[in-house]
Amino acid sequence: MYCKGMSIPLKRQGLLAANLYDLVVSAEPLDLDSSAVASLADKAYVAIRDRLIMLDIRPGDPIDDDELAKDLDVGRTPVREALKRLEGDRLVVSYPRRGTFATGMDISDLAHISDIRAQLEPLAARRAAERAVRTAHAELEDLASRIQHLDVTQIDRTELMRWDLAVHRAIYRAAGNPHLEDVLIRYDNLATRIFCLFLDRLPTVDEHVGEHVELLRAIAAGDADQADDLAREHVLGFERAIRSVI
Repeated sequence: MYCKGMSIPLKRQGLLAANLYDLVVSAEPLDLDSSAVASLADKAYVAIRDRLIMLDIRPGDPIDDDELAKDLDVGRTPVREALKRLEGDRLVVSYPRRGTFATGMDISDLAHISDIRAQLEPLAARRAAERAVRTAHAELEDLASRIQHLDVTQIDRTELMRWDLAVHRAIYRAAGNPHLEDVLIRYDNLATRIFCLFLDRLPTVDEHVGEHVELLRAIAAGDADQADDLAREHVLGFERAIRSVI
């Protein structure tokens, strides 16, 4: 089994002041709500990125822009614009006279990505605890409660992984630094590809997602030191889990 895109089966329960809740109830796109997808190029970018992250397009696969354009019901120009952006995200790579391919992966990627995330994820968690507005803290607490009450026996493990994506996006946004958010989204996307590659061999995906409860509650309580520590351990624990099955 490989990661496949699927929606999280939740119902909206009232309007929230920010966009954090949308990250939980919407699996596609991963971190842009529908109002943010303002152009066909944005639509293509988000859709293709989701397929790359979730390994619907496998590492090393050739990218057929004509086929993608037909599948997404957009022209070739938006697809080509999207692929240029995705190349900047290190999700695709283009070669002269050969075409465009999904970026490959090797074990060195895990170390490089974890090295960056171990520095920046704790910073985002700390800033979210220190600076997020009260409504954002309330929404993070609500998200923690929803994760705590998930029936993991009834939820596909791929869907559990999407909860992981939703939590990280919520924390990045709550940190209130758009530049930090952009960088972390890029590296979380790359980490998620690795997650998907080894998903069937990881025995503790539900525990990994469950770790978010304590992290979210530390941020919601404004405990910056604890949030920092938990975020760092979460990233390092992810790397250890992957290495244990390689």
